[in-house]
Amino acid sequence: MTSASQPNRRGDVDPFIVMDVMERARAAEASGRRIIHMEVGQPGTGAPQGAVEAVKAGLNQPLGYTVALGIPELRAGIAALYQRWYGVSIDPSRVIVTTGSSGAFLLAFTALFEAGDKVALGEPGYPSYRQILRALSLTPVGVPASLENRLQPVVEDLEGLDVAGLIVASPGNPSGTMLDHSALTKLANWTAEKGIPLVSDEIYHGLHYGERAVSALEVTDQAWVINSFSKYFSMTGWRIGWMVVPEDQVRRVERLAQNMFICPPHASQVAALAALDCTDELEENRKAYAENRRLMLEGLPKAGFTKIAPPDGAFYIYADVSDLTDDSLKLAEEILDNAGVAVTPGLDFDPVRGKQWLRFSYARSTSDIIEGLEMLARYMAARQAR
Repeated sequence: MTSASQPNRRGDVDPFIVMDVMERARAAEASGRRIIHMEVGQPGTGAPQGAVEAVKAGLNQPLGYTVALGIPELRAGIAALYQRWYGVSIDPSRVIVTTGSSGAFLLAFTALFEAGDKVALGEPGYPSYRQILRALSLTPVGVPASLENRLQPVVEDLEGLDVAGLIVASPGNPSGTMLDHSALTKLANWTAEKGIPLVSDEIYHGLHYGERAVSALEVTDQAWVINSFSKYFSMTGWRIGWMVVPEDQVRRVERLAQNMFICPPHASQVAALAALDCTDELEENRKAYAENRRLMLEGLPKAGFTKIAPPDGAFYIYADVSDLTDDSLKLAEEILDNAGVAVTPGLDFDPVRGKQWLRFSYARSTSDIIEGLEMLARYMAARQAR
């Protein structure tokens, strides 16, 4: 039993370090300093113009509660996206609109797992998987992914694990690397043989710089696929996402959604529906990220960050800084304080190996990337000269 003076342990989650970095950067800006943001995965662009115009028009009519699973037109539009992007036909009834991908994770983990279950996830990986699992009285089991496999988990990494589910992300955060069709198929087959669910985080789909990302729905009909309008669609603050679940799980998730969220924000759903048709603008954004990626791959080694692997997608570069530090948190603070560039310590993504890694985001404007690389190069040169 807990008391006011002895809170329950489910609330004892680790901080989301990148958010702490954002606050430190904000405070520096408030004091008058110029800060270049390479810490957070937030697009430098706003919502597509068509989405903004749709919301303006929508304000002339009542915006209120919608059905818990999302407005039917949006669910149908998302289903059509799977046909357009992957050639996969899915019933719109399987699409569940959520309050960002975070809402989708809460719904999925609550629907799938019993308190005390162990759930496997690749490391490095998105830190909130671990913390949401812990808050739900579940146990995250980190699976260290190797450099040889480009920091993505493979079946060989999972041998001997007794877990209730597996979470994968492709493109990954922080690595930007992707699972190809063969690798994803092997992981899906492994979960099927174990009789456990596969949760596929596909939030960075659409942001690729060579071959497109493969959806888990291309290799299995039983995956729980989670996505969002935050990244490719450039709508972080609108807090609107979705997931696709097996047909026999829709009603189960609907009951949870009704009670946990009532419904996703109506205005955001209106914007999201319009955003689905803004392909030209969104593809221009992707071209800008591609240029930013080129600049980062060229500029980071000049600043002394030489141990990097080109990302396949997303808008991150994960750098091994073991030749510079064994305390990535301290190095990130040093770079912010002295160079004016905010970056994320790898501890957010890997509690053990992350002490020797930094994540750089290139989601902001190209001009910011150019300026930030110059600031990094100047400071790191001075640091090396000391």
